[in-house]
Amino acid sequence: MSAPAKLLILVGTMTNTAEYVAQAIEIDCADLVSTIEVRLMDGLDIQVFEEDALYVICSSTHGSGDVPDNARHLYESLASEPRYLGSVRYGVIALGDSAYPQTFCNGGLRFDERLADLGAVRIGDVFRHDASAGTEPEVVCTAWAREWLALALNVTA
Repeated sequence: MSAPAKLLILVGTMTNTAEYVAQAIEIDCADLVSTIEVRLMDGLDIQVFEEDALYVICSSTHGSGDVPDNARHLYESLASEPRYLGSVRYGVIALGDSAYPQTFCNGGLRFDERLADLGAVRIGDVFRHDASAGTEPEVVCTAWAREWLALALNVTA
């Protein structure tokens, strides 16, 4: 299997933090892959996974452990229009706050669980950013993304 020349970062966000993270990755990792596209999840459905790309789900957590409002349609379509996603390779950046231990990073974790149920293959571990840790999400998530992308390109080469 050859490595896709595109990284598609799908963003689920309420306060734009996940979007800022995705934009930082787009800038910082441009030297690692020929095309990086940041796409808000607004209005997307399962068909987005038909592209020849590596995927990163970058999602905050909302309310009582839910996916963000703009990600709900995509998340629900993974159950309402299920199909085998065995050719999909992805990573997850889950944003959350450990002050809420019961629901910490659940937005991203829910996507991970549903994608895995459909046969998609996660590369590496889910990266969990803790808003209570005092670290800049753009900085630590970009560092993770550089390592993840090197791993993902190696795995699919």
